[in-house]
Amino acid sequence: MSPRTLLAAGGGLAVLALSVAVAVTIGPADISTAEVWASVAAHLGAGESGLAPLRDGIVWNLRMPRTLLAAVCGAGLALCGAVMQSLLRNPLADPFVLGVSSGASTGAVTVVVLGVGGGAVSLSAGAFAGALLSFALVLLLSHSLGGSMDRVVLSGVAAMQLFSALTSFIVLTSADAETTKGVLFWLLGSLAGADWGQVLLCAVSLAAVLVVCLARAATLDAFAFGEEAAAGLGVHVARARLLLLCATALLTAVLVGCAGAIGFVGLVLPHATRALTGSGHARLLPVTALAGAVFLVWVDTLARTVVDPQEVPVGVVTSLIGVPAFIAVLYRGRRKA
Repeated sequence: MSPRTLLAAGGGLAVLALSVAVAVTIGPADISTAEVWASVAAHLGAGESGLAPLRDGIVWNLRMPRTLLAAVCGAGLALCGAVMQSLLRNPLADPFVLGVSSGASTGAVTVVVLGVGGGAVSLSAGAFAGALLSFALVLLLSHSLGGSMDRVVLSGVAAMQLFSALTSFIVLTSADAETTKGVLFWLLGSLAGADWGQVLLCAVSLAAVLVVCLARAATLDAFAFGEEAAAGLGVHVARARLLLLCATALLTAVLVGCAGAIGFVGLVLPHATRALTGSGHARLLPVTALAGAVFLVWVDTLARTVVDPQEVPVGVVTSLIGVPAFIAVLYRGRRKA
């Protein structure tokens, strides 16, 4: 990385750390930033926190995993959005363009509403399985149609409509009112009930995919000129495309399995950061991931406090913020054109 990119990444990490520390203090229980640092330090082996067990539990077991999961999900969705927009050469592409979100929704309601798995399969596991099934269908269908990127997008749209219809059918025919309400809340994106296991799973998945995408930054730069130009620059187009599609789809499946479908993060954030960093992916990808992390930390904080004691699904808040932001991006692009 260049010194400029390292400086931007370092500044972004500092802002993210501060955002997490402050966000954890916000809630019904009045907790200071100093108490947050004391609890974290104690659990990392740096002595005693000096906090009462209840306050320590609020910080470490409730708010901290939720806030960190928000950061990881925001980073992952923004990263996948940046990769998909470059790979598909489509400014409207987002992490859910491959039908992963719809498949995850079907898997989740199959477990929750129909009781598939007999209680041995969790909602997250069902969502992950549904996401993988949807992506496998997209790959199979697009390959049979010729494998070009426009066929991948069309296959994703077909899978999205199919699994959305299946989800609606299952909910309408089999769920009671209470179950429907719970399923709807999850489908709109929710970080409630986050635990350290989910944080670890999502963080490891994010780190692996980020490494893969950064290693293919030059390939993504080449794709900006089209597949033929990329091939002329020495890129093995089919192999690179399959690798990046699989990496982003698998990360999206993990994130959706843990947090539901959180829209607009992967659509808007890449455009915003691209205006700051330019289109070079070695700079764009890490900065976009950091921006997505900070953004979703504060959006989740707003979602769980704005109508306290009720909680708004985080996907609703991202849409309310994302739509005006995306319109502003479109107008900005129109003025440049």
